[in-house]
Amino acid sequence: MSLQLAEQFEANEQYEDAYREYMGAFESDPNNIGLLERLGHIAMILGKYDDAASYYNEILRRDVTNPLAYEQLMSIYEGTDKYKYYVYRGNKNSIEGKLDFAINDFKKALSVAEEGAQIAMTRMTLANLYRQSGNRMKAIDEFNILLEGSDLHEEMFLQLADLYIQDEMYSSAIDTLFRAKQKGFDTQRINEGIATVYLKSGDAQKAIDYTNDPLLKIQCMLEIGQVDQAYEILNSLPDELKKSPRYYTLKAQYHYSSKKFDESLSDIEEYNKMVPNSPLTYQMRALVYEEKGDEFNAHVNWGKYNVLRKNNDIAINEFLNAVQINDKDVDLMFELAQMLTENKEIDHASEYYVKILKVDPSNVEALKKLAQYREGIGDYAGQISYLEKIVETNSTDLDALKDLGRAYEKNRASAKAVDVYKKYLELVKDPADYKIIKDKLEKLETYGSADAGESEGLLDKIMKLFNK
Repeated sequence: MSLQLAEQFEANEQYEDAYREYMGAFESDPNNIGLLERLGHIAMILGKYDDAASYYNEILRRDVTNPLAYEQLMSIYEGTDKYKYYVYRGNKNSIEGKLDFAINDFKKALSVAEEGAQIAMTRMTLANLYRQSGNRMKAIDEFNILLEGSDLHEEMFLQLADLYIQDEMYSSAIDTLFRAKQKGFDTQRINEGIATVYLKSGDAQKAIDYTNDPLLKIQCMLEIGQVDQAYEILNSLPDELKKSPRYYTLKAQYHYSSKKFDESLSDIEEYNKMVPNSPLTYQMRALVYEEKGDEFNAHVNWGKYNVLRKNNDIAINEFLNAVQINDKDVDLMFELAQMLTENKEIDHASEYYVKILKVDPSNVEALKKLAQYREGIGDYAGQISYLEKIVETNSTDLDALKDLGRAYEKNRASAKAVDVYKKYLELVKDPADYKIIKDKLEKLETYGSADAGESEGLLDKIMKLFNK
């Protein structure tokens, strides 16, 4: 009854009474975002702006993507607190994916920020926005300015180190983490970060001195050649660690180091079950296949690794090398042709669809791709030959029948188009498609179904007269 009464008071513009009733309803149902919105709205009407801000912030704590809450908070603070106004506007733009606008908003917030904590929070947000937008150098600059201030947190050092790692600036990453220790953040996270950077930079011996992570210790031992000792520790790990994906990568690394390549591939498969389609899976496989002397599978896996890393040109090159070794892998040639097409190398892609047909002459997908390719270059006779093969393979393929009919028309083979369209009408179920082809068929039959290729068209006659 309280909620119904509140709605009635609101409809009658009895806002104080409505506010009281909504508060009572909210006490009974504190997880109801709709009630928070109503409370915020009525508080705004009553001029209770601090209360309204509290309600809208409570909404954001439960739903950080709620646009109404951001808009109302911007309205509350636009004329009274520019810092909060720009922060809320920046957050709204950020969740909407408008990163450039969000960056501009947080720059403005930074220009009016007064407290040290506000400045630190704003710079950190700005640094992360630069990072999300792909501008890592500006993100690095913001973090470095942050670290000159007094409002510090270990997360700032860790995020800056991670940015350096992404650019393989390992010495800068290590310097950053040692600065954290000097500033009093001698924590496990910082030390594990140092160990990770040392390992990535190729100095496993130093890495082992900073880590307490048993799995990272094992990895370091494998890197420095303590293979048997590492395997002993690996086998004695508690069961919960043996269920982690990293356990299988370490087993794979051990078997790789021991030249037990089939066992290593088996471990990689276990890892792939837990972390499907990870770049690391393909990287590890490629390394194993290289050691086995299996160049084809090494190139294939390096290709897939680079596809996931968005290095498409490198991936294409790897796939090209693989196909040179084995041009019978249909799935690989499809993937290569698709990537070449996306790379605007249409002619090159068509070569691989032709190769697919040499392996599988009735491959409908390859036939369709080549029919499209031939149509695209104006070779309607070539298009027809591929479409005819599709229809021979599957006489009920409606798309192929429709395309074949149109191709016959373009090639001025009206009688053949009529036959194909009749077959299409026998099979099609969609009334709209039926009507379109029925109308087309009637026009073809009305104006004669003799092959136009066997008689001169009006345009041909005009051109001959003109040439005389």
